[in-house]
Amino acid sequence: MTNWTYNNPVNIIFGVGSFDRINHLIAGRQYCVVTYGEPYFSSLTDKLASSAGKPVMIVNDVAPNPDFALLSAQASRFISLSSPPEVIVALGGGSVIDTAKVLASCGDDFERVKTFLTSKSGENNLSQIPIIAVPTTAGTGSEVTCWGTVWDSGSQHKYSLARTILYPTHAVIDPSLMLGKSRDLTISTGLDALSHALESLWNVNANPVSAAFAVSAAKEILEILPRLSNELQSLPLRTRMAQASLMSGMAFSNTKTAIAHSISYPITLRHNVVHGIACSFTLPAILASVADARGLCGSSLRQIFGEDLTLAPQRMAKFLETLGVSINPQDHGVSPEEWRSLVDTSFEGERGLNFIGSREKLYASAETLAIK
Repeated sequence: MTNWTYNNPVNIIFGVGSFDRINHLIAGRQYCVVTYGEPYFSSLTDKLASSAGKPVMIVNDVAPNPDFALLSAQASRFISLSSPPEVIVALGGGSVIDTAKVLASCGDDFERVKTFLTSKSGENNLSQIPIIAVPTTAGTGSEVTCWGTVWDSGSQHKYSLARTILYPTHAVIDPSLMLGKSRDLTISTGLDALSHALESLWNVNANPVSAAFAVSAAKEILEILPRLSNELQSLPLRTRMAQASLMSGMAFSNTKTAIAHSISYPITLRHNVVHGIACSFTLPAILASVADARGLCGSSLRQIFGEDLTLAPQRMAKFLETLGVSINPQDHGVSPEEWRSLVDTSFEGERGLNFIGSREKLYASAETLAIK
């Protein structure tokens, strides 16, 4: 590899107590808060209001996997403001940040976003509002990417709202906000971050900078996620996990994801499998299928798993097992027939085309690992 580019314009503020700096970033502008409706997030919103002034709107009915129907209702309320806010503060997990990106784009009509997602046309009709992203989970990476995931459960389809102007202006990452998150949420978001890191390596868009971020993130997550899952109140471990998730986000912000994510989307839609689980249980089989990878992918994977990559799939399978995640699709509601169909279809989409491997090797690897 001789020619490559890397770009990420997000201003990152990291560390315990960094939440207290958001009022300075708002800097007197009219702002909207996008968050969850739980008491914890209400208290954070109140704390922000005490230093930055009252927000002009609070959108606090965000749900997992933002869907057309809910987003349309939220956009209608957002549009009803006499004038749009000057900045949006996205306070929560990936679904919150994705919702904020939709609201920042919808202008005076959510249908414009819907048209852009379904037809890939009309971007010039979309609006732009700056976003300050404040992630409260370690996994999504959305605080340093320029796209958001949008779901249409009615048509069983997942879309990506991809616009270069959707990079948040700032990512404020305060690990103390992640204390108290449940074990299941900690595991699923951590596995999402691990998937992002590895997916950015077996990727046609990988480059030396993205790979450096990915290796750092993957090594750290493999070491600390099992510990963190049993020490949920450990601020040092939360801090390390937050930083690893950030590194993973910086990696795939330039590559996008690949085959594991492509397989995962219909599994989440059809079987309601949490995203981080849906995109991680296939990792051992994919690792086995690229065990002979050369170049940047191969050298990066060896930095993570050791020189003999034939051992990596079993290591990954055991890692997932310690977290209670089965690598068998049937345990996630996917029949053998559906599994083969999903793999076939996954190679046809953009994420599948990012994958450097082949479906034949993936089939063979899955069978070797008894994933049938």
